[in-house]
Amino acid sequence: MILDLTHCISPEMPVYPGTEQPVLTTACTIREAGYRETILHMYSHTGTHMDAPAHMIDGGRTLDAFPAETFVGPGFVLDCRGLREIPLSLLRAHEDEIRRADFLLFCTGWDKRWGRVEYYEDFPCLTPEAAAFVATLPLKGIGEDCISIDPCDSVDFPNHITLLGAGLVNTENLKELDALLGKEFSFITLPLKFENADGCSCRAVAMVD
Repeated sequence: MILDLTHCISPEMPVYPGTEQPVLTTACTIREAGYRETILHMYSHTGTHMDAPAHMIDGGRTLDAFPAETFVGPGFVLDCRGLREIPLSLLRAHEDEIRRADFLLFCTGWDKRWGRVEYYEDFPCLTPEAAAFVATLPLKGIGEDCISIDPCDSVDFPNHITLLGAGLVNTENLKELDALLGKEFSFITLPLKFENADGCSCRAVAMVD
């Protein structure tokens, strides 16, 4: 079974505060040109997307510099629903399962608020101690079903700095992670390969065993 974990890009979709909405413009039509094409105008961190270390780290690695195998591997979903923050104790309780995965995904339940103002508010984030622990793990990346790994009012983005600084990639705005709780699966999150990519929208899926 393949589960789509990706929000569809549309002009009315939620975007990070201060970011412009995506614009999808018809460039060519079948009636006029014999084929159809669309101009996509959007930020590199639109919708379900991946952060590269270069997003926050000066001189950090860009997505195009990673080999393709970076974006595929076994995943583990950590149930964070109902929490105000994600503590180190929760990670420690599931350390064995996390260490068997390439991707640690945080299920907060915030994807159910997609399209509403509360999507931007009060989602649980890693504590500093928890983020520091994740940075020591032999992971390829992390992901979450909310808009960020730091609160939207953050000015110094400590979790981004810690985790991207450790060389991890981060896929934000995932959906339906609750369907993967307790399951074994492969996580596939593929960004476009463009030059010096600080981030890029992805098509993220899970292949359930």
